[in-house]
Amino acid sequence: MSFFSHLPVLIIVIPLCVAYLLPVFSRWCKNWVVPASLGALTFSMAGSLILLVGVMQSGPFTYHMGNWAPPWGIEFYIDYLATFAVMTISIVSLLVLVFASKDLLHELQTVVRSWYYTLYLVLIAAMFGMALTNDLFNLFVFIEIAAISSCGIISIKESRECIEAAFKYLVLSALGSGCMLLAIALVYMVTGHLSFTYIAAALPEAMQLYPYNLLASLSLFLVGLGVKSALFPLHIWLPDAHSAAPSPSSAVLSGLVIKIYAITMIKLLFQVYPLELIAKTPVMNIILWMATLAILVGSMFAIVQEDVKKMLAYSSIAQIGYVFLGIGLANTNALTGGILHIFNHALMKSMLFLAAGTFIYGTGTRKIKDLQGIGLTMPIPTLAFAIGAFAMVGVPLTNGFVSKWYLVLGSLDLGQPFFAAVVLFSSLLNGIYYLPIIVNAFFKQPQGKVTTPKQIPIQMTVALVILALGVVGFGTFPRYIVAVVAKAAQSLLGI
Repeated sequence: MSFFSHLPVLIIVIPLCVAYLLPVFSRWCKNWVVPASLGALTFSMAGSLILLVGVMQSGPFTYHMGNWAPPWGIEFYIDYLATFAVMTISIVSLLVLVFASKDLLHELQTVVRSWYYTLYLVLIAAMFGMALTNDLFNLFVFIEIAAISSCGIISIKESRECIEAAFKYLVLSALGSGCMLLAIALVYMVTGHLSFTYIAAALPEAMQLYPYNLLASLSLFLVGLGVKSALFPLHIWLPDAHSAAPSPSSAVLSGLVIKIYAITMIKLLFQVYPLELIAKTPVMNIILWMATLAILVGSMFAIVQEDVKKMLAYSSIAQIGYVFLGIGLANTNALTGGILHIFNHALMKSMLFLAAGTFIYGTGTRKIKDLQGIGLTMPIPTLAFAIGAFAMVGVPLTNGFVSKWYLVLGSLDLGQPFFAAVVLFSSLLNGIYYLPIIVNAFFKQPQGKVTTPKQIPIQMTVALVILALGVVGFGTFPRYIVAVVAKAAQSLLGI
């Protein structure tokens, strides 16, 4: 087999192997910890881009671990959605780690710093696995790895707020995992398979014999993944976890972790469960209304926040609503918009959290009212924050506009102008809590600590600049990324 054919597993194995070695490096050669971590994610990013180009040119393919085909062996299915997800995870996680290489010197104690990199690489590898795996058993294993490592990168700061937030996340995540385990058991009971492909083939017959088992499993999957992706009203763990964690953790949790569970839901709804079963249940309508409430309620809670990171955390609840809105509408334009928003939001929300982390690094303050005039003393981070804010509102020439445009088109295609109005109204709500921060930052005089901020390391600035260029670049020239996402949407819908 060629090197290309082994890339799916290497993308996962290399970060895991490096994560295993990092504790040794931290004891004997501490200077290797950061370069090794960055090297592992650079390899994964390059591999993901090669996979994406290969799939776009030659179509999806499968990879069998040890040449053992399912149902006995482990299978990865490398299609448009999987390569898109892996590309998004690898690019954003690498940029966040570049930022973290300097920010963690300020955020964490020396004794735990190398363990952060270990947990971070394990988390990223688990998300790669969730995107690529084609069976329920390994999906559940990767989900549990991701949950534990997520708790680790929250609680590692060792403050009371972080420990409390991590405990809350752990308890609710365990409930979500329990729901998923029961759902997997029900599916296995009626089909005798764990492979997505074999389950999809067996479910039409099982639907005739055990309809209630399948309905129960679908409900449990929706609740379990809804908790883990913080879909309203299953979101109560998110504001504390994302706001209390170190800034790089906040960026990766909000930008990537909650999205990988949305991708898992997409795979289950469109690749595993038969369309006949979905059509006979109200699951899509339930997702639509949960998404609508997430968009509106998340934005309203964000408006009243005084802490900049907590405001961004509540904003994430609204943004995951856009993704599920595209899933619930389930036509080509809407699903394209929902999947595209996974990538767009990963760029802009990770940039916003990193910009907020830069404000905290430079001034020690996280109160919104204390940030007035910061654009005059910290222009690059504030400009990056402003670009991210405009993208969240959906201003043209930013990537946020493109995904919202497709969601509006998808709503109108189905004759559902109400959901198009929800998207437009939510943009107004986004403007209410983002634009005053920008105005105060650039048009008021600095006060207090803002007048003399600390020097910002070049690594932190470079990460922000690249993310800002991505937000504007993919908003101005969206053709290539839209081509990938449209292929994924059409493949999922069987078009």
